[in-house]
Amino acid sequence: MRYNVCIVVHDHNSTLVQRGFNAHFTHGGQTARMTQAVTEPLALTARGLYCAVGNFFIDPLEPVDLAILTHAHADHARRGSRRYIATRQSERILRLRLGEDIDLQTLEYGEQITVGDAKVSLHPAGHVLGSAQVRVEALGRVWVVSGDYKRDDDPTCVPFEPVRCDVFVTEATFALPLYRWQPTSSIAAELLEWWKRAPERPSLVFGYAFGKAQRLLAEIGKLTDEPVYVHGSVERLNDAYRLEGIALARTEGVAEQPKGFDWRGKLVMAPPSAHRSAWMRKFKDPQTAFASGWMAVRGNRRRRGYERGFVLSDHADWQGLIQTVLETGASRVLVTHGQSDVLARYLEETHGIRAEPLGNLYDGESGDGL
Repeated sequence: MRYNVCIVVHDHNSTLVQRGFNAHFTHGGQTARMTQAVTEPLALTARGLYCAVGNFFIDPLEPVDLAILTHAHADHARRGSRRYIATRQSERILRLRLGEDIDLQTLEYGEQITVGDAKVSLHPAGHVLGSAQVRVEALGRVWVVSGDYKRDDDPTCVPFEPVRCDVFVTEATFALPLYRWQPTSSIAAELLEWWKRAPERPSLVFGYAFGKAQRLLAEIGKLTDEPVYVHGSVERLNDAYRLEGIALARTEGVAEQPKGFDWRGKLVMAPPSAHRSAWMRKFKDPQTAFASGWMAVRGNRRRRGYERGFVLSDHADWQGLIQTVLETGASRVLVTHGQSDVLARYLEETHGIRAEPLGNLYDGESGDGL
């Protein structure tokens, strides 16, 4: 089955509409036109991955009529779209980040709906709370857009679920053989030991406020009953996790502590944006650490100004990426952000899979999704 699609790019104020299969949208105040026969469910446009037969975008780069979101990190979930579809588990965080009044339809994992002439379902990605892969079935083909994902154990989100497809869109944030992750429980044990070795100093751990912080809090809570003091941006997201029944360590807000509070021997968790900010002045002679997959590269800790690095990422490592692609059974793989060229070349040369880099659609671990 073939559909003729005309995509017109014109002024900033136009909205995406569909008449038959003619889609009109704006980009950058410029005018452009593209006409082509549609034989695949998804295509890459200036606004991101677009499904013409369903008239929706997946993680669009700009506001659109209908956005299907893989998860609530800022490089995938942007403000301004008229309607959104995402998982039920991600609803609280999406409303915190995009606005309480957004028009949001939520789905359970595996629940299938029809959008235009496409069948759509969301499947666990194992990245953060509510993260999903988007399965799109149309025109006799199945595409799966993974968003960000990982294959490691994580008590704070539903484990990744391989989904069979014809075309798989994968991230490649850590697509080099040197990236191989250790279990989160062992990283938490290292962190606890580092904290307890310096009872005379505050211990400040920096990690992303959504996903990374809660993953560490869940593991630390298994090792100690002591409270962890957290930055406000972390605590506001902790509530969403607890409402989903996820057990975290006992936390107290840094801002809630009285003036002159003794921070010696206390563990404090904050986002990277707080590092070297005025917020840190309340802590006298702190020891600092950063939790990130980038800490696997020698020198990154020193360049970023931390005393200690803990290698922990919410993205798949090299083995996880290869394992995932093979489990999908996809004959074609599109690779985005990170080491996309490296992964595409490896898949073609080693496994005979047609693979193509898409470039950096999203920020990956350079944004708030480390």
